[in-house]
Amino acid sequence: MKQPHKPFVFFGTPEVAARTLAALLAAGFTPTAIVTNPDAPQGRGLALKPSPVRVLADAHHLPVLTPALLDEETQGTISALGASYAVVVAYGKIFPEALIDAFPLGVLNVHYSLLPKYRGATPLESALLNGETETGVTIQKMVRELDAGDIIAQARRAIDPDDTARELRPRLVEAGAQLLVTTLPDFEQDLLTPVPQDPSQAIHARKFKKEDGCLDLAASAQENWNKYRAYADTIGTHFFTSQGKRVKITKASLQKGLFVIERVIPEGKREMPFTPQT
Repeated sequence: MKQPHKPFVFFGTPEVAARTLAALLAAGFTPTAIVTNPDAPQGRGLALKPSPVRVLADAHHLPVLTPALLDEETQGTISALGASYAVVVAYGKIFPEALIDAFPLGVLNVHYSLLPKYRGATPLESALLNGETETGVTIQKMVRELDAGDIIAQARRAIDPDDTARELRPRLVEAGAQLLVTTLPDFEQDLLTPVPQDPSQAIHARKFKKEDGCLDLAASAQENWNKYRAYADTIGTHFFTSQGKRVKITKASLQKGLFVIERVIPEGKREMPFTPQT
């Protein structure tokens, strides 16, 4: 693929964004600059570490900006780059309208659902929580309202009954990266017709809290299985014993309509096979 003739800025922070950036670079799409979150404390020692996107950008000797805020000064710095458009993947900050307007061709956002379904922070988790059998990836043109922009392209992916977020997320990240690579050439040449979203069909995917992973073992097997699937690679799931002890679930499955807990970490103990007496 030829190098795109129109410059762009890539915004992203976590591993999913780094994987997308890697796909763009492999396809010959090199950003004018990378914007990512500042180095953050991690691990027991709370040492400052760069984001996965910054690590990749540094490895390719790409210019990197790490603003703490998208304030007027930062907006001016980004605008001065003269980029035609921006690509945003899990950046982690809300774009001011002035920054969106700073790019002549607009700002493209990769969102991991079939918009307008599951707008918001947890589209993949929400699809699993609701027992969906299909989801996908949307490239939308960013507007001020969250995830409400016109649809540029979509790709559908099946959700297998045994999928948890651990299996589904990498597939959606790969799908989004490849969709972006195939969409950008036509986008740059203004050959695409954006499709407005139907706001009446919009569903919001709210942020979740640690307590959302608490299971009621008396609830339906499908409900508990869907929670386990949705939170598998983030907050995880747990329950409390009759003595009030917290038990983290590390492995579970749905077998013949039953939610089967296989491995757990009881409070204050190591991981072990689950028994009702755990």
